[in-house]
Amino acid sequence: ESSNMRGQLLLRSPILARCWHRFVVRAPMDHIRMDQVRLVAGCSAQESQKGGKGIVLGLYEKESGKGPRLTPAGEKFDDRTQGKLSELVCETKLTGRLGRGKVFSNLDPEFRSICVVGVGLEGIAFNELEMLDEGMENVRVAAGIGARSLQSIGSNEVHVDNMDYAEQAAEGAALAIWRYEENLSKKFRTIIPKLELHGSPDYESWTRGLFKAEAQNLARRLCDAPANCMTPTMVAQAAVDALCPCGITVEVRTMEWIEQQHLNSFLMIAKGSCEPPVLLEVAYCGTSPEDKPILLVGQGITFNSGGINLRDCTGMDEYRGDLTGAATILAAMRAAAALSLPVNITAILPLCENLPSGMSCKPGDVVTLLNSKSMAVRNISRTGVVVIADPMLYGQTSYKPRLVVDLGSMCAGVKKAVGGGATGIWSNSHYIWKQFQRAGSLTGDRLWRFPLWRYYKDRVADHLSFDLVNDGDGYASSCLAAAVLHELVPCSDWAHLDTYGTGMLSTYGIVPYLTSGRMTGRPTRTLVQFLYQMACPEQPK
Repeated sequence: ESSNMRGQLLLRSPILARCWHRFVVRAPMDHIRMDQVRLVAGCSAQESQKGGKGIVLGLYEKESGKGPRLTPAGEKFDDRTQGKLSELVCETKLTGRLGRGKVFSNLDPEFRSICVVGVGLEGIAFNELEMLDEGMENVRVAAGIGARSLQSIGSNEVHVDNMDYAEQAAEGAALAIWRYEENLSKKFRTIIPKLELHGSPDYESWTRGLFKAEAQNLARRLCDAPANCMTPTMVAQAAVDALCPCGITVEVRTMEWIEQQHLNSFLMIAKGSCEPPVLLEVAYCGTSPEDKPILLVGQGITFNSGGINLRDCTGMDEYRGDLTGAATILAAMRAAAALSLPVNITAILPLCENLPSGMSCKPGDVVTLLNSKSMAVRNISRTGVVVIADPMLYGQTSYKPRLVVDLGSMCAGVKKAVGGGATGIWSNSHYIWKQFQRAGSLTGDRLWRFPLWRYYKDRVADHLSFDLVNDGDGYASSCLAAAVLHELVPCSDWAHLDTYGTGMLSTYGIVPYLTSGRMTGRPTRTLVQFLYQMACPEQPK
């Protein structure tokens, strides 16, 4: 009861609301699937549709013997228009197919634009083959497409039908209308409409969904910023600005401290750039200080050129997003504080650039880690495991965590295997994997487990001249990277998440409520859900 009361008080706090909405970034709309949402105007001049309120209403797909049906909130709204809305739905032959809809105008004096969008079949739930709660995901898709279509015609306030899932409707709508536009002239910026819940008293779930979506938008902002606008020092400042007002402790460690702690693997990569490296120690205390924390370690390479193993120029700008692990953790901790999760969380985030210079690490260089093992760095473009190796050992020694989770866009192998469909996960604990799997099925941002076999350990640890090698021998680059990190976790439950395919630019198989050609911020909501499950485990029945 006390934790629920605390959550309600924190959700209503005006200070938290101000600190949260400080990071809602305004940006232009550049992607809308017009084959899914087509415009039907009740008046001839398109200019007359701009501005004013809009509303998104759900339409369930027709089934055998029954035609398409509006949601309960939609039926009430139809009564308010004396049945005109349902007549238009029939005339325009909307079927309720997921994501397909139309926008109608001048049906109601309060709402200038009404978007009716398909939610798919009514009552659909968990699909074991897809490992996904399709009812929740359908609501995200419908709310996102509806909100984005109203945004495209200039609505400055959008009311969203809860469609039986208020939290998921908030997530879909808030993620869909977000844009990164800090470097765009103000006159070209698109209005970000205000979102309101319609037809449901469940404001607590709605607010929870907005918090999770805005957390992911914060991660998207950090990853999408140009490398010169998001250097390690600037990321540290953004972390302080975002987390400190929410009661989270942020300690910024500079080069001198890093050298004193002998975090040599981190320094080996950071020394190639003129930008000074920074290590963040972030702590959220949601329960008794004596309880062991969950340790999160995030790769924070603010630009990864590949060092001396220089990447191709084409597409190199994508690697400004190689801090996806650190950005996701910062965002998840912000959401954890907003939701008052009763759990202690500590994060270690090494931030640096990987650039070629006379000081750069050279292929074949060997570094001695904090656990006295030696690591050869043969491929400078695969620096994720090198950057987080010593910081992860430091975190385990200093905080004695009950669980270690590391995130980063490590290797392209996972992208070649599953594309953008799932984040790869490697774990030495079946329980932890099942918790992540459940979290992904609820958030729609799924994970898939890959093997952590001795076969891969032998590829990275069976050498005569050194103990470990950062790239291993042979194919399966992501599995080899996980095998290296597994050697650095002696006795804790551990999970490694490789976000190379999901956390960077979205290109193929776009999630409808995210934006094409932009950083995704994934898997922020899945990490938040996982932390909730660890903080409030289900009691066995």
